[in-house]
Amino acid sequence: MGDHQGLFVKLSLMFSKAKAYLGIVSLQFGYAGMYIITMISFNHGMNHYVLVVYRHAVATLAIAPFALVLERKIRPKMTLSVFLKIMALGLLEPVIDQNLYYVGMKYTSATFASASVNVLPAITFIMAVIFRLEKINIKKITSQAKVIGTIITVSGAMVMTLYKGPIIDFLHTRGISHHESSNDASAGQNWVTGTLMLLASCFGWSGFFILQSFTLKQYPAELSVTALICFMGTVQGAAVALVMEHEISAWAIGFDSRIMAAAYSGVVCSGIAYYVQSIVIKERGPVFLTAFSPLCMIITAILGSFILAEKLHLGSLLGATVIVIGLYSVVWGKSKEGRNRAPTDEKAGGSHELPVASTTTAATTTTTTSISHNNNINNMEEDGGMLRIPVSEASSIIA
Repeated sequence: MGDHQGLFVKLSLMFSKAKAYLGIVSLQFGYAGMYIITMISFNHGMNHYVLVVYRHAVATLAIAPFALVLERKIRPKMTLSVFLKIMALGLLEPVIDQNLYYVGMKYTSATFASASVNVLPAITFIMAVIFRLEKINIKKITSQAKVIGTIITVSGAMVMTLYKGPIIDFLHTRGISHHESSNDASAGQNWVTGTLMLLASCFGWSGFFILQSFTLKQYPAELSVTALICFMGTVQGAAVALVMEHEISAWAIGFDSRIMAAAYSGVVCSGIAYYVQSIVIKERGPVFLTAFSPLCMIITAILGSFILAEKLHLGSLLGATVIVIGLYSVVWGKSKEGRNRAPTDEKAGGSHELPVASTTTAATTTTTTSISHNNNINNMEEDGGMLRIPVSEASSIIA
């Protein structure tokens, strides 16, 4: 019985450790699909302000029923502080981040936009240090790795911004997009503007992760937080869209790539993504959450070359490579720091969980001994104060 229980505990621990990795890797595939579908919808005339509204309206309708049913008994009381944080979350990511990101992607490409997201871990790390979610001890090699990695990542982002370079046509798609040559001059003028907007969107996204970690500590109901963020994003995004877009025809969408972009990005990249991010942030922190962005860049580059006939520029490739090197320096320092922290906490007498099997056995023994002891006391009262203990029980009590 003990062997089966121990195996169950080990399997549970393995799944618990792998859950965060599986969730984040799945999200990267979801984001890569979103970049491609969204770019296609923009080419068919979709307005990015309208897309933000429809995206989060779909996400709200998809997530709200699950939040109402599954968290009805565990949902904490809503306070003014939590409500204001959720309003800020709805402004940071759904409105500011996504609108800047969509404009930046229009000015550059889906591949370049996904590559720029690799700067996200460095920005998140800097913000985490500012808000004391990460600790820095410059004498330790782990902290040095995180600081150096952040500097390298920022340098890579500057390379992507300031240097475009020649086209690298590694998948031989030259014949597909020859019509784009007439727009090269205007595209070159918008390249820097688009890159700056993408970087600004990364700051909004990082701020969203940091604030989300604080909000979940006060309001630990992931589905409810996700639904509320999507709802606030819909309301605030609609206000921005009504101010920025005056044409009523921009709100009309048919059964084509535009409605597909709203539905897919709403369900996968807002509803499911916010929920998975909430779980990962609670377990691993905001820096770990952003460590897998290069995978999305690779998937998007492959899909973008085949489906959208996008061109990869040398500056984008060099900058992305530098960013990835810096990124994994940060991740290495973070993981090494986590491994070193566990033995330190044990030596310091920090709280830690005991194995379930051992705890159960100890609790059973203690309960049995306690029951036996109480029975012996009752016997002592019946025998006029004489305590009689069998030899087997006496040896177990002494042990």
